[in-house]
Amino acid sequence: MLGQDSQHRNFRQTVLTIGGTVVVTSVAIAGLILGLRELGSLQGMELAAFDWLMRSRPDEGIDNRFLIVGVDDTDIQTRKEYPIEDGTMAQLLTKLEEHEPRVIGIDILRDVKQGTAAGRTDLMQTLSANENIAAVCVVSKADSPGIAAAPGIPEDRVGVADFTVDAGGTVRQGMIISIPKASKLPKPSEHICNIADPENQLPSLSFQMVVRYLAAQGIEPELTKSGELKFGSTVLKRLTPKSGGYHNIDTSDYQILLNYRSAKNAVKQVSLSEVLANKVDPALIKDKIVMIGYTAQIVKDTFYTPYSAGSADSQKMPGVVVHAQNASQILSAVLNKRPLFWYWNELQEGLWVFAWSLVGGFLAWRIRKPWLLILGGGVAIAILLGTNYIIFIHAGWIPLVPPVLSLLGSAVAVVLIDRYAATIVKTVKGFLKINIDIDEDKKNQEVAAITESDYFLELQHKAKDLRVRENEDKLSLTTTPVVNDFDTHNLLPDTIINKPSNIETTDIDYLQQVRDRRNKLNSQETLLPQTSNTNLEITTTPTTIEEPDELEYLADLQRRSKKLKENK
Repeated sequence: MLGQDSQHRNFRQTVLTIGGTVVVTSVAIAGLILGLRELGSLQGMELAAFDWLMRSRPDEGIDNRFLIVGVDDTDIQTRKEYPIEDGTMAQLLTKLEEHEPRVIGIDILRDVKQGTAAGRTDLMQTLSANENIAAVCVVSKADSPGIAAAPGIPEDRVGVADFTVDAGGTVRQGMIISIPKASKLPKPSEHICNIADPENQLPSLSFQMVVRYLAAQGIEPELTKSGELKFGSTVLKRLTPKSGGYHNIDTSDYQILLNYRSAKNAVKQVSLSEVLANKVDPALIKDKIVMIGYTAQIVKDTFYTPYSAGSADSQKMPGVVVHAQNASQILSAVLNKRPLFWYWNELQEGLWVFAWSLVGGFLAWRIRKPWLLILGGGVAIAILLGTNYIIFIHAGWIPLVPPVLSLLGSAVAVVLIDRYAATIVKTVKGFLKINIDIDEDKKNQEVAAITESDYFLELQHKAKDLRVRENEDKLSLTTTPVVNDFDTHNLLPDTIINKPSNIETTDIDYLQQVRDRRNKLNSQETLLPQTSNTNLEITTTPTTIEEPDELEYLADLQRRSKKLKENK
C-alpha cells in the first residue's frame, strides 16, 4: 500500500513537473514564434524552405501536351531581327497552323509595328483569321499605363503576361485572373488592359491556354460558392494574404501557388529557325498547346524561380516557360489528378508549431546527458523534415521553419529552467552574501576603530568617575543627620537607594549611570529651596554632563562595540 502511494506521488510529481515546466515553456516559445510569424519576420526563411523543398522533389519530366517555340540568341543573330518582325511572326503562325495545334499562345508584345507595313498586315490577318490564337498584353499599374495586345486580336483572346514576383525576384505564384490598376501616368491610348474597373477581369496567358484546351474536351470553368474557379472537381485554390508561409501579401489578383514540374525539362522546346525550316516533327504540334516567346538571354525576359538557388545552369527561366508551367499544373490537376498546392488554416498551423515545441521541451526535460539531447533533437528535426518533405511531394505546404525554431527554442528554455535555474539562483545568492559579508566586515572595522580611539576611552573614564562620585553621594546622603524630621529617603529615587555598590566594572552600563546622576542632581536642585531651614548637607561636585545627543552617540558606540566583542 505504501509502495502504491509512493508511486502515485511520484507520478503526480512527474505530471506537475511536465505541466509546470515543459507545457508552460512550450506554450510560451510557440507563442513567441507564432507572433514573429504573424509579423512576417519569418516569411523570408519560410520561402527559402519552400524553394529548398521544390528543388529537392524528383523531376516530373516533360508535359507532352506543350511545345515551346523559342526565339533564341541564334535566331536573333541569324535573322538580324530584334524584336522579331511582324512578317516573320505571321510566317511562323502560318507554318504552325498547317499542323493543326489545339491552341497557340504568343508571349511577345506586338502593340507597335515591327518591320514592313506588309508584314504588319499579314500578321493582323493571321491573328483575326485563327480563333485558336491568343496574344498577351501588360495590365496597367500605378507606375505603368499598360501595353496593349497585338492588333487584330479580339478582347476574348487577350491574355495577361504579368507575373507576381516575390521579394528577391522569384516567381512562386501562378496568375489566373488580373485586374488593371489605375495608373498615375497618362494613357497613350485606352485599351482593355488599362481600364481600371473591378469588372474588367482579364485571364492570364496560361489560363487562356487551359480554358481553350479543355473546352475542346467539353470541360468548362465554373465558380464555387466561395467564388473560386474549378474545372470538374478540381478547385483552383486562391491565395490569401496568409497562405502557407506568406504573410500579408497582395491578393487583389486571382493567383495560385505555382507547382513547377521541372527546372529544365518541363516542356519540349524548339527554335524559330527549326519551325520555319520544317525541321520539327508535326506530331509535336498537332493537337498541342504551342507557345511562342523569347528564350534568348539578351532579351532579359527571364525570371528567378525556386530552382535558381540550385545549379548554375538553371539560374533563370524564360517567361514563356513559366507560363507553360502554370498551364501545365492546371491541366495535370484536371486531367491527371496531379494535385495543386494546398495548405492549412492558421489554427492547424498553430497546433503544428505547438506540437513540435512540446516535443523539444519534453526531450530536454527527459534526456539529461547533453550529447544524448543533441542526438535526440537531431532525430526529431530529421523526422520533422522528412514529414514535411513527404507532404510537400503530395503538394502540401505546411510550416517547416516555425516548428524547427519552436523545437530548438523550447529545448533550450527547458534546459535552462530545469537544470540551471537552481544553479543560477545559488550563484546569485552567493554573490549577494559575499557583498553582505564584505559590508559587515567594513562596518565592524569602523566600529572597532571608534571604540579603540582616545576619545571613546576618555568618555569611558568620565563614566567611571561619575559612578564613583555617585557612590560617594549615596554614602553622604545616608549618614548626614536630618533636621525637622525631614525624610531624605522619601525624596530620593528608589533606583539610587537600592542600587548595589559592588557591581563589576565590566557589567556596568556607564551611560545609564550618567543619566541617573543627572536626574538625581536635578531632583536635588528642586528639593533644596524647600529645605532651607534644615541642616541637611548635600555635597555636589561640579562635573561635566554630556549632552543628550552625545550620550545617544556613546550608547550606540557601546552597543556596537559589545556586539563586535561577542562576534569575536
